[in-house]
Amino acid sequence: MTALARTRDILADLIAFPTVSADSNLAMIVHMAQLLSEVGARVDLFHDSTGGKANLFATIGPDRDGGILLSGHSDVVPVTDQDWSSDPFQMIERDGNLYGRGTCDMKGFIAACLAMAPEFAARELTRPIHFAFTHDEEVGCLGARALVPELAKRGLRPAMAIIGEPTSMQIIEGHKGCCEYSAHFQGLEGHGSLPDQGVNAVEYAVRYVHRLLELRESLQHRAPVGGRFQPPWTTLNVGRLSGGTVHNVIASRAEVDWEMRPVQPDDVDFVNTQMAAFCNDVLLPQMQSVHPDATITTYVIGEVEGLTPMDDNEALHLVAELTGANTADLVSFSTEAGLFQTLGLSAVVCGPGSIEQAHKADEFVSLSQLEACLSMLHGLAEKVERHA
Repeated sequence: MTALARTRDILADLIAFPTVSADSNLAMIVHMAQLLSEVGARVDLFHDSTGGKANLFATIGPDRDGGILLSGHSDVVPVTDQDWSSDPFQMIERDGNLYGRGTCDMKGFIAACLAMAPEFAARELTRPIHFAFTHDEEVGCLGARALVPELAKRGLRPAMAIIGEPTSMQIIEGHKGCCEYSAHFQGLEGHGSLPDQGVNAVEYAVRYVHRLLELRESLQHRAPVGGRFQPPWTTLNVGRLSGGTVHNVIASRAEVDWEMRPVQPDDVDFVNTQMAAFCNDVLLPQMQSVHPDATITTYVIGEVEGLTPMDDNEALHLVAELTGANTADLVSFSTEAGLFQTLGLSAVVCGPGSIEQAHKADEFVSLSQLEACLSMLHGLAEKVERHA
């Protein structure tokens, strides 16, 4: 069986696991652990606090520093309210494309890695090949945030990481971070005709959003000189504002979900400091002057480091050699790469499929993209094989 045929079969099995972030990924993780164990990989599972989810870390090759880490996330986004032309959790092939939830983002890359595992195992490798498959990337990179400290404890440090997010096999050497928050407002309910006797949580949430928008304008003036991102400044987005019940009742509760895509760590501190001061010095005193038990609680959903371009990036040099690419780009979307970079290793993002297909109905990855990925991984196997 060819590597492409193996990849297609493995991908069909992976798509059949409905690993939406809200649900368990354990069945898929156990399945992948078995495939890797069968070829002699050393496999560890790291469960989350609930026991319902897990990260997988596996190694083929010598037990030493300097390995190459191949990383992907096991979770997928929901299919709710999307108009699919076929069952999203049953892979189908049509016109050279493989359709199903996660084919592109990013089970296609994972399937290619698993299909290549027997070849890695059959070679006498001079450097270890590591596999890191995580949970809950789509909701704040929760799995990678838990896995990275575990890897740090091991003492063995990979030299580089290839994160296989869909980039059409183009090399990405940098991306913005992603910080996600949810601010919850608790006011005091009352009759709409007596607004002074209640604390309208929706109104305070609106003022909170207005302050965010003011800071969004300020961030444009903080953009680094010569920044290569598009846009070159840290962005803010308000994704959801909800609260209240009906038109004639003072809203006692409201929620604001928002995100920040920082180009530099200082911007995160700037925004969070400004918002904390606005809540503590302006909004809360006004709310509590009417209702002492009024609150504003901010929940950190996820704070994920960006991938910082490096002057000397060993991962970039390797992947460029394997793919023949002579350029590397930056993107505004985020991945787990920045978290792995905190271990002191070099990292790039490069994987099959287009980000334009991710998260949409009838998501797909082309067979040609999987072939290109397999070619890269085959080249990696040859690169790290010990030759007599």
